[in-house]
Amino acid sequence: MPTQPAAPAAHPTAADGVAWFGGRVLRDPVEHVPDVAREPGRLRAPGHWVLVGDFEGPVAAWRFRTAEPGAAPDLGTGTGAAPDPGQGRRWRGPDPGAWTSSLDEPAYVAAVAAVRDAVREGDVYQANLCRVLSAPLPADGGREPDARALGARLAAGNPAPYAGGVHVPAGGAVPPVWVVTASPELYLRVEDGWVTSAPIKGTAPTAAGLTAKDRAENVMITDLVRNDLQRVCEPGTVEVTTLLGVEEHPGLVHLVSTVRGRLRADVRDGADAWARLLGATFPPGSVSGAPKSSALDLIRRLEPVPRGPYCGAVGWVEVDDRGAVRAELAVGIRTFVWRDGVLRFGTGAGITWGSDPDAEWAETELKARRLVGLASAPPEAPKPPEAPAPPAAPAPPAAPEAPAAPVAD
Repeated sequence: MPTQPAAPAAHPTAADGVAWFGGRVLRDPVEHVPDVAREPGRLRAPGHWVLVGDFEGPVAAWRFRTAEPGAAPDLGTGTGAAPDPGQGRRWRGPDPGAWTSSLDEPAYVAAVAAVRDAVREGDVYQANLCRVLSAPLPADGGREPDARALGARLAAGNPAPYAGGVHVPAGGAVPPVWVVTASPELYLRVEDGWVTSAPIKGTAPTAAGLTAKDRAENVMITDLVRNDLQRVCEPGTVEVTTLLGVEEHPGLVHLVSTVRGRLRADVRDGADAWARLLGATFPPGSVSGAPKSSALDLIRRLEPVPRGPYCGAVGWVEVDDRGAVRAELAVGIRTFVWRDGVLRFGTGAGITWGSDPDAEWAETELKARRLVGLASAPPEAPKPPEAPAPPAAPAPPAAPEAPAAPVAD
């Protein structure tokens, strides 16, 4: 069992950084790659890497010196939060009433109508429309919020197959990063020369609530992901191994399809492998739309703020001494990001011609409700009214005075 992390230093250094994914805790960040697509060869060096990619780009990487425990990370087993690096820590989140949205309900409904107009004009078949929730969460006495404590709270209240997080405080030798995810969605898994992706499209409170629109949306995006993987895989090896599978998660269900293919040898063994993988597939298709380039143009016009790591990528890459690569990157959904004294969380929905604007708003609320609730400070219980003081007990009657003793002459 790994030892529990020590209390954070008063003046954070790079050695204070920690990440937890796939059943492993990484410590002591020693290297940073600001844009993996520009310097992909650096990720061929043996070591333990964490990747965080903004939806708008770039995808950055941090290499950590040590990993605990000794076993290799687990792929897709739901153990991203174990061992728990936040055990015994207390998360102090923002006030539940402090959250604001980059698009309020009328603005979001209007944006859904704009996407439907674009579908009618033939510009897109589907576009993922998102909004970003934010709440002030200032550093406490100069200490950044404890990402490990939030990770522990999410692991207890909303376990997810690709849960994890990374926190490298500002002031160290490498640039800071603060991301905690409870993602249910696989973006890319690389192992033994194969690459796998499992897009989610279709969300409802229960399986009975999934609709024909959800199924059509999932098939569209599965086809997009299949085309993306064909750009880096051997011809004839890309296959859909699961179509329209139903996965249950806390408070909701998803439709999930799985696509995989065998990487071409020039991609698998090339120094530019990650540039080619990201160039073919990023940002993830399920949170973009189809056709992807047109959907991205539409998203830029309709969404007022950048998504950042939300809808981007977050996960780990391991390179052994022989140069063999194993990796598991999640789509950055159900993901919290802290920066500049603000905690952010994104939520969205896939919009097609069959979308009902009010229902799409409700879907974004469904996706956010549980996670934002877990990350918010519990509301203070109202103090009970003070009970009136009981009336004073009447004073006991005074004892009669004894007769005075006779005075002797």
